[in-house]
Amino acid sequence: MTDDLSQVRFPDGFVWGTATASYQIEGAVHEDGRLPSIWDTFSHTPGRTAGGDTGDVADDHYHRYPEDLSLLADLGVSHYRFSLAWPRIQPEGRGQLNGAGVDFYQRLVDGLLEYGIKPWVTLFHWDLPQTLEDAGGWPARDTAERFAEYAALIHQRLGDRVADWTTLNEPWCAAFLGYASGHHAPGRTDGAAAVRAAHHLLLGHGLAARALRAQGATSVGTTVNLYPVDPATPAEADQDAARRIDGLMNRMFLDPLLRGSYPADVLKDLAEVTGTDHVHDGDLAVISTPLDFLGVNYYSRHVVRAGTARPGQPSHWVGSEDVEFVKRPGVPVTEMGWEIDPDGLHETLTRVWREYGPLPLYVTENGAAFPDEVTGDGRVRDEDRRSYLERHFAAAHRAIADGVDLRGYFVWSLLDNFEWAHGYSKRFGIVHVDFETQRRTLKDSGRWFSEVTRANAL
Repeated sequence: MTDDLSQVRFPDGFVWGTATASYQIEGAVHEDGRLPSIWDTFSHTPGRTAGGDTGDVADDHYHRYPEDLSLLADLGVSHYRFSLAWPRIQPEGRGQLNGAGVDFYQRLVDGLLEYGIKPWVTLFHWDLPQTLEDAGGWPARDTAERFAEYAALIHQRLGDRVADWTTLNEPWCAAFLGYASGHHAPGRTDGAAAVRAAHHLLLGHGLAARALRAQGATSVGTTVNLYPVDPATPAEADQDAARRIDGLMNRMFLDPLLRGSYPADVLKDLAEVTGTDHVHDGDLAVISTPLDFLGVNYYSRHVVRAGTARPGQPSHWVGSEDVEFVKRPGVPVTEMGWEIDPDGLHETLTRVWREYGPLPLYVTENGAAFPDEVTGDGRVRDEDRRSYLERHFAAAHRAIADGVDLRGYFVWSLLDNFEWAHGYSKRFGIVHVDFETQRRTLKDSGRWFSEVTRANAL
């Protein structure tokens, strides 16, 4: 990292934005024809979320979106990345679209464009219609086909105003946290089902990408969450542990998307869990439909060592339940317990560029949770978050200097929100939300970010 951050200027046209997800902010879960998603069911199941919190109200963005659009304008962002709620648009997960749900997103898109902010749509950020889960969920092949139909139908309604389309957000989380460990919705604990879900999520991406392209879309990609994975020691067993976790976390998604094949070592690692009967002829050709961009979500680094399996304890590390994750002494962490490692972002971006070939990249999520409070003078002094973002922006700039075609950066998140199984206990926003009153307060990190977006520099 350069010591003089005043020299860190980004390329002309660099995209600056913030990101959100529908279930985390919208609320209004019973309004205007919306039916339950798996997250409605999961969060209303006792013991699943911190404090029994749900997304029933969340940030009430469904009603307060004009105020949130004004905040985006104040931030000076060029783009806003948000997800569509599938059960709001197509409540049964099939069939005709729900007019009231479509109208909400029409209003949102039109409002963004009035401010000169470009909408960046994510089609799926984990809120699967409960009806599709009841029919088998992502472990069932039919869900991939339903997803492609939904993608085509909503593109017909929004494609004249939305240029940039992301199919999935973090399929690893949807598959392995949702179906293997049960930490996320739908809360199932079946490793074989998780592997099938991962494949059908990727297949759904490929089918949706082809459907969007058939309708004239010219900017179609997907978003994966990537982590550098290091062995705790040079010992052979620890190096193999790192290989296995890197395979499940990174290569199991990058290889099919960008090479048209699953890594042979990962298939071998999973052979005792499940076969490959769910992978049909032609699937990988569909999955590897060329991308116009790849979104990279980055938060931290994994350091691992060989350990001992814990029988009977569901794990999202299917086939590698014995691997232990190591916290490095002296490395600062966020409130989530995630190590703060900006160099890992540089490493991740350059690795994708080097190993998978030239492809436009975007950091589609990066941010941190810290215990924020509104002080007596009405400010939120979140210096930890401002410093976190500055260091990660600088790491991204180094990747650009090293030749990576990085075209934009979306900060997670615009608003404090419903943080999945953590409920309302973790705050990632650059805008503070009082969940009792819904009062929004721009944090100091947000004020600083608005200076970065306008200067296109640190």
